[in-house]
Amino acid sequence: MTHVERFRAVMDFQPVDRLPRWEWAMWWDQTIARWHGEGLPRELAFSQVFDIAQHFGLDPYQQFWFSTTQATIAATQHHVEGVVANMDDYLRIKPHIYPDHSVALDTMRPWAARQARGDAVVWATLEGFFWFPRTLMNIEQLSYAFYDQPELVHAINSDLVEFNIGLVRQMKKVCVPTFMTLAEDMSYNLGPMISRATFDDFLAPYYRRLMVELDELGIALIVDTDGDVTPLVPWLQGVGVAGVLPLERQAGVDGMELREKFPTLRMVGHFNKLVMHLGEAAIRAEFERLVPLMKTGGFIPSVDHQTPPGVSIDQYRLYLRLLNEYTS
Repeated sequence: MTHVERFRAVMDFQPVDRLPRWEWAMWWDQTIARWHGEGLPRELAFSQVFDIAQHFGLDPYQQFWFSTTQATIAATQHHVEGVVANMDDYLRIKPHIYPDHSVALDTMRPWAARQARGDAVVWATLEGFFWFPRTLMNIEQLSYAFYDQPELVHAINSDLVEFNIGLVRQMKKVCVPTFMTLAEDMSYNLGPMISRATFDDFLAPYYRRLMVELDELGIALIVDTDGDVTPLVPWLQGVGVAGVLPLERQAGVDGMELREKFPTLRMVGHFNKLVMHLGEAAIRAEFERLVPLMKTGGFIPSVDHQTPPGVSIDQYRLYLRLLNEYTS
């Protein structure tokens, strides 16, 4: 199977020759700095995530993160946190955000050809309807704004959904991604940062508008939210979201419980990053924990967030050896 065929088959709960071998979040900059001292070629900079993945023999997945504040599609975050406190602030900065990505989009063209051949999986990341208002306002101001300035939150998300829909329409002329992720981070170790009512009022209408565009192109949307995503899953499925990641083990997420409650949920991650430095027995035990979930389909095992700098390059290679074994 090609990489694209394999990803689609897994996410459609169909048989595969093996599971994808993919690190969705890659590595901390400090991790790469450490590995440069342990044998990783120094020309492989932290930002060259595709090349580093290829160096380690991982499957070719190329991410394009569409910034809301800069005309770049680098897989990095571009924060302007806390610059908006009221509608006047938002209207003042609005001409300086939602950039034109036309030039950056052209860099996707070579990847469209690679994806068409099945040589690489292209995925695009958009910023979500909790993520971006929080970025502009910070979490405290946003939490108050849901109650004190609802028109401001709706104005931001109305503009954001138009921006995101515009990007999808531009992308389809250049390269239709195999799948997309939406950056949200709206949960923590005890569950969602907002209530169901707040989600329904301030986020759900914009999800539904975006999903119309993605469904037309057959693009599955996976929401990226840390912490315990469990209570969020029915909210997200209710607006058409296909899956979630990274299923952080330290937050108490139980992938098999999610599978039992939500049989069609697509999932990525769930390998506890905090065992990666503990040796082969610990890494193997973590993979054994995931085997029942791997057998259900709709799941790709991956580190449940970026590989931390406490993991040496040799320990990471051990993890990869076992990843190859368990995904075969």
